[in-house]
Amino acid sequence: MLLGRRQLLAAGAATLFMPRIAFARAETQRRMIFVIQRGAADGLATLAPTGDPAYAALRGDLIPELADRPKLSGLFALHPALSQVEAMYSAREALFAHAVASPYRDRSHFDGQNVLETGGTLPYDRKDGWMNRLLALLPAGEARGLAIGATVPTALRGSVEVASYAPSALPAASDDLQQRVSQLYASDPQLHALWEEALQTRAMAGEQAKGNANGGAATGQLIAQLMAGPEAARVVMVETTGWDTHAGQKGRLNAQLTGLDAMLGALKTGLGAAWSDTLVVVATEFGRTARANGTGGTDHGTASLAMLLGGSVAGGRILADWPGLADAALYENRDLRPTTSLDALLAGALAEHFQLDPQGTASRLFPGGSGTTIAGLVKA
Repeated sequence: MLLGRRQLLAAGAATLFMPRIAFARAETQRRMIFVIQRGAADGLATLAPTGDPAYAALRGDLIPELADRPKLSGLFALHPALSQVEAMYSAREALFAHAVASPYRDRSHFDGQNVLETGGTLPYDRKDGWMNRLLALLPAGEARGLAIGATVPTALRGSVEVASYAPSALPAASDDLQQRVSQLYASDPQLHALWEEALQTRAMAGEQAKGNANGGAATGQLIAQLMAGPEAARVVMVETTGWDTHAGQKGRLNAQLTGLDAMLGALKTGLGAAWSDTLVVVATEFGRTARANGTGGTDHGTASLAMLLGGSVAGGRILADWPGLADAALYENRDLRPTTSLDALLAGALAEHFQLDPQGTASRLFPGGSGTTIAGLVKA
């Protein structure tokens, strides 16, 4: 099902009487994972508009593997590397939003990622991230954030304390050493609490930490393990890199999407019954040029693709106020023109998923924006 402009936006403009804080109705077991695609993922190849008459001429040799793919909503073809994502779409557990963008309109990776993660309107106009502000809106029992990585990314930074987890390449510490450290910290209230928390996180990760933490099925299994149980993390961010495909895009993008697909499939399997209460957001800082360049790749662009996946998603649909790829329709004569706000998409999905007030959620997570949200993204 392809939805256009009138069906995309719900009335969500801020008013003078809008509450400044949005509250959840009650504690739930809902989970949310944000997968950032650092490097500007090519939405025009991930969900290719092969039904657009201008697409083939713009992309040339980049499209043969997409040409014979079945069309979704009569216009788009999903990249063949995303077989498990395609199965989720068929099961109405995946929703694709195309021609979306954050408020950022230039083409710097660092600036674009900062706007995406802070939820601001300009690079570096905020120090905290929208995911941390989301945690502040949740009941205490749900406000447990976790970054899969050595450091806490910008999206999770802020006043609410979060954890980070990065599997170590060093040999595992012996049980005897762990016991000795526990005894050493036993009389220190602060260090004892931190050490015990670290041991609990390590135990939850289990054998999955031995896998490849940078992508693929091992990462999906690790995330699921770290989110298992009533006291585990509820809001998680995982960083994926390598999406900057200036040259040799076909092979590189196929490898990237294969790893992403394996991660998402393993995450669904690992979460089991909890998948029904899960929302996964996949987004990138900006898209890539409509035209292929001379080195078998694409350059920095503007609008791209975002994906919502999970058992809570009202999926099996594509949201796209499609602008077209004719020369006159391109943004600055080179890029897919943005027609849908990524901020509105995120605010709408998160408000529905966590049962928050939509306008209050948009105002808190994306201050300086329009306060608009997109409705109907999550099952009632």
